[in-house]
Amino acid sequence: MRKYLILFFALVAATFIGIAQTKNDTKDTTVPKTDETTDVVLKWYKMDEVLELTAKEPKKILIDVYTDWCGWCKVMDKQTFADPKIAAYLNKYFYVVKLNAEEKTPISFGGKTYNFIPEYRSNELAVALLQGKMSYPNIVYMDEKGQLLSAVPGFQKPEAILPILVFFGEGYYNTMNWEDFSKNIWPTKQNEMEK
Repeated sequence: MRKYLILFFALVAATFIGIAQTKNDTKDTTVPKTDETTDVVLKWYKMDEVLELTAKEPKKILIDVYTDWCGWCKVMDKQTFADPKIAAYLNKYFYVVKLNAEEKTPISFGGKTYNFIPEYRSNELAVALLQGKMSYPNIVYMDEKGQLLSAVPGFQKPEAILPILVFFGEGYYNTMNWEDFSKNIWPTKQNEMEK
């Protein structure tokens, strides 16, 4: 009986080791990586500098609104923002900022200072950008002048965020709605980007 128990536990352990190894060996290939983007690292900016930067060199602004306790925020950092293709696109078309929604230190943006609001357990800037709908992660898109375009809540894989980045980054939102872009523009644009 003792031999069978030892054998059983050895098989269970081998199975778990095999599963863990298989997970480590598989790579996410849903967003193809090209030679020119394999070593690209996303450039993060400070909130108080993006409006000055965009006045000199106009780009859209992307704000990653997160909290320290948000698990999906950390996953998005590791999977989405660390993806070289996403980083290359963001570096080209956006100034990217991290905003801790629960920041207690005052934040300056657009000539105004935003303070912590105890009732929301959040900074006024996060509350304003998310229009009081406090969920994380939340990606805020702004135009070159710091005007709010949209806030898109929830975790997004690289292949899910890329069309949204193109929609805002290349200004398609100025001439069409999301549905028209998704049906008529994105399939062609996606093919071009994968070449």
